[in-house]
Amino acid sequence: MQGEQGDKIRLQHMIDAITEIESYLVNTGFTEFIENSMMRFACIKQLEIIGEASNHLSSNLKSKFTDIEWSQIIAMRNVFVHEYFGIDTNLVWDILKYDLPDLKAKISEISNNVIDTTGS
Repeated sequence: MQGEQGDKIRLQHMIDAITEIESYLVNTGFTEFIENSMMRFACIKQLEIIGEASNHLSSNLKSKFTDIEWSQIIAMRNVFVHEYFGIDTNLVWDILKYDLPDLKAKISEISNNVIDTTGS
């Protein structure tokens, strides 16, 4: 998957992952998040998907939208995958609650401006 078609699909993967996280966190506070390992694992897995999709976006797209910290998103994914026991759950919670809504809005806007070459 290269070019705008691949970018469009990967942007949608990111939006879907954020939407999934939002569904997990409905009526959930920090204490419940910390106490529920299944919820933590599920949220972290979705964050990994966001990072992996970001890693495979074209450099052209990433260079057009420099207000998104692509390298930090990718680095976060690498920490989650390779340093699992070193994950700071407080930081994860902050990302989930404070960073993802803004990221979702930006990704949605970008996605709406990427030409869909799949014919759908």
